[in-house]
Amino acid sequence: MSRAQDPPRGFFPFGNPFRMLSPKGSDLSPWLLSLLNNFELLLAERLKKLMPKSKSDILTLSWMKLAMESLCETHTNINTLITDLQLPVSDWEEKWVDVYLDVSVKLLDLCNAFSSELTRLNQGDLYLKCVLHSLQSGSGEKKYLQARSSLDSWRQHVNANNARIENCRAVLDSLVKSLSLPKVKNSDKGKVLMRAFYGVKVQTVYICSVFTAAWSDSTSDLFDLPVSDKPLWAKVFADVQSVVNGEIREMLSSGRSTILKELEAVDASVEKLYPMVQDGVDPVEVESLKELGTQAEKLSQGLDQLLEEVDSFFKMTLSGRDVLLCNLRSSDSFSGNAVGEI
Repeated sequence: MSRAQDPPRGFFPFGNPFRMLSPKGSDLSPWLLSLLNNFELLLAERLKKLMPKSKSDILTLSWMKLAMESLCETHTNINTLITDLQLPVSDWEEKWVDVYLDVSVKLLDLCNAFSSELTRLNQGDLYLKCVLHSLQSGSGEKKYLQARSSLDSWRQHVNANNARIENCRAVLDSLVKSLSLPKVKNSDKGKVLMRAFYGVKVQTVYICSVFTAAWSDSTSDLFDLPVSDKPLWAKVFADVQSVVNGEIREMLSSGRSTILKELEAVDASVEKLYPMVQDGVDPVEVESLKELGTQAEKLSQGLDQLLEEVDSFFKMTLSGRDVLLCNLRSSDSFSGNAVGEI
């Protein structure tokens, strides 16, 4: 994996993304305010669960799985909010639809990139199985040659660049720019919807940036998102972002070969075993083989579980997009061109 050390990224040179969060005019009704507060409080609780109990939890596959589960829950909540608002798609302004569809297609691109990287990393497990098979069942010099070849192949495989992950940066940059939400006029329900979308997008962009940084080993893919202090989740988000980003940058500056914890554990086992294989030490330490097998299994299981969550998020995003497009096609409020161009 490539690594580049870069300063923290600054954003929003194009204007104030928070202008719609302090709407002028009449206050929201108690009912709408309750819907918005409930949504934001749930988001705050969800973000709070992402605050690691210790720095060693950051960028473990279990933490990344929790983060992806959190995203799925948030996107489920926004669908529930849309239903509770009793705001049919036919009443949406075209710019709201554009925001939703533009974001959704970019999320699908990110999910495809993440799935490809998880699958690619998991394919490396085959090399480790070959190492264990060669050393446990082989004999003579041949088993060391085979094991050494498999270890070299594993190193090359896990350190290779993934073009799809490299392309995530451009996708994330465009999503950051879209955080400057459309200004809502004459629609209190629209104001609630757009403010809720803002929270969804902040959480989504940030978590996707952490995933991208984990696989690229580059701080240039790690975002520092400034957020308005108006939402009820703002303080929790700022705390989580500060802790997680700080630890990731520290890990990247330490010269570690990878910052994904389970992958790092396998790498450590490989480095311990490699000199024995290279020197043809016979017998190879049983504990070293056992350790490699255990760590490889943890990595493989963790990658499988995270891949399932990414796939679930992909299906949820695709389903929501399809439902919206179907509703648009059946609505007289939107022109055929508007739908066809998306």
